Amino acid sequence: MPAQLTQVPELERFIDRFFGAPLFPNVHSPMETAWLPPLDYTENENAFMVRLEVPGIPKENLDINLDGLVLTITGHRELAKDIEKENVIVQERAMGRFVRSIRLPVPIVDNKVEALVHDGIMTITLPKLTIAPKSRITIK
Repeated sequence: MPAQLTQVPELERFIDRFFGAPLFPNVHSPMETAWLPPLDYTENENAFMVRLEVPGIPKENLDINLDGLVLTITGHRELAKDIEKENVIVQERAMGRFVRSIRLPVPIVDNKVEALVHDGIMTITLPKLTIAPKSRITIK
């Protein structure tokens, strides 16, 4: 007979998030939690690149916004439809909404930003705004 699923108190959810494992694994019901997909943030001389793990998240559930020097990526992963009618014993795949924000150190060319999802990795390329180098102008 399957274990009875009950509502988990807020303190237990806090402990689960802090320690990374359920305090009472047999009483947890599937629920949405706050989570952060891992990301890499790199640069070369022409652009910044942000790579974010998004396996199992449809493109329609992802959103990218640029506000000045702040890049914000939001999204959500839903409960897999194949397990909705099953009793969950252990659920380690994170679900729910996430928000990741990065402050860029220099302005970028906002109309040239590109985002591509391939093999569960979303790559966002943010071309740096090139400013003419400081030079002395001779008066004639």
